[in-house]
Amino acid sequence: MSKKMKLAALLVAGGLVASLAACSTDDGGSGGGGGDAAAGGDCNVGISMPTRSLERWINDGEGLQSQLEEADCTVDLQYADNRTEQQISQIQNQVAGGATVLVVAAIDGQTLGPVLEEAKGQDVTVIAYDRLINGTPDVDYYATFDNYQVGQLQGQYIEEQLDLASGAGPFNLEPFAGSPDDNNARFFFEGAWDVLLPYVEAGQLVVPSGQSPASADDWAEIGILGWGSDDAQSEMDNRLSSFYTGDEKVDVVLSPNDSLALGIEASLSSAGYEPGTDWPIITGQDADVANVQAILNDEQSMTVWKDTRALGDRVFQMIQSIVAGDEVEVNDTETYDNGEKVVPSYLLDPEVVVKDDVQTKLVDSGFLSASDVGL
Repeated sequence: MSKKMKLAALLVAGGLVASLAACSTDDGGSGGGGGDAAAGGDCNVGISMPTRSLERWINDGEGLQSQLEEADCTVDLQYADNRTEQQISQIQNQVAGGATVLVVAAIDGQTLGPVLEEAKGQDVTVIAYDRLINGTPDVDYYATFDNYQVGQLQGQYIEEQLDLASGAGPFNLEPFAGSPDDNNARFFFEGAWDVLLPYVEAGQLVVPSGQSPASADDWAEIGILGWGSDDAQSEMDNRLSSFYTGDEKVDVVLSPNDSLALGIEASLSSAGYEPGTDWPIITGQDADVANVQAILNDEQSMTVWKDTRALGDRVFQMIQSIVAGDEVEVNDTETYDNGEKVVPSYLLDPEVVVKDDVQTKLVDSGFLSASDVGL
């Protein structure tokens, strides 16, 4: 009997088999069970998120869990505290607990091959969530935003704000890159650097710290491991104290995401920079609450908004297709080569949010509430 026929039969039967209660660990993971046997038999999903320390992963994990449970799926949602071994152990437990689909936002995209091989041996379908999993053939699908476009939007924003295309400059730039173990970080930086590097080479953008990769391929040289705000703050402190000791000021900071931007902004504030006077252009990504507040307070110039609700909806649709035995919709079969295969992918479009967009894009859409950001 096909999965689709089996699911229909179970639904008609009215759910006579109790759903399997998902286990949870004491690291902050949460398990939830769907209400009937259709879910227990065919829609048993393990969701593996990297950490609770970033707001977006909490939203992503809990949002997808809620959708799946409303569809009577058994769901085991786990957060791995940014520890790769913990994530591997949690995935093993999810497979042992009967998961037929795994949704994995990898901490380290290079290390999950062996555990996914184990999962594939149990006929588990694997969806890489927002971060590509590399070096393994056992990834079936990848759902993400167009990560190169994220960087392009950041680079183009800087280009436009500084009027670089018209020859303006020189301006002092300090570029940052994301975590070297996150495959997305390469795409973010590459997208931005493809826009900005020609202006660096032309002398319109000057990097006093010397932290200026010769090409996008060298992005990891300036990467901040784990996307830590504190580490970004420390790095910016070092640059300011070492290379901005006179009257020289930072004009623009390329920050690939909001977490790093918060650390950079704290460093600038400690160094005496003031919004409205000498505060530099600062980019970001994710539309985290603290950063949207910073945008409203003129402490951050923009953020690239990835509506993670849309990503959750897409993954939910993928899971529905898998359970039903239908073809899974993808829109990219060329870009994401993980070293073993080109992973069929679905890419969503990000968009820029600036101060004037907060109400119309973030609040009116329900992504954030007005009270969250002080409106």
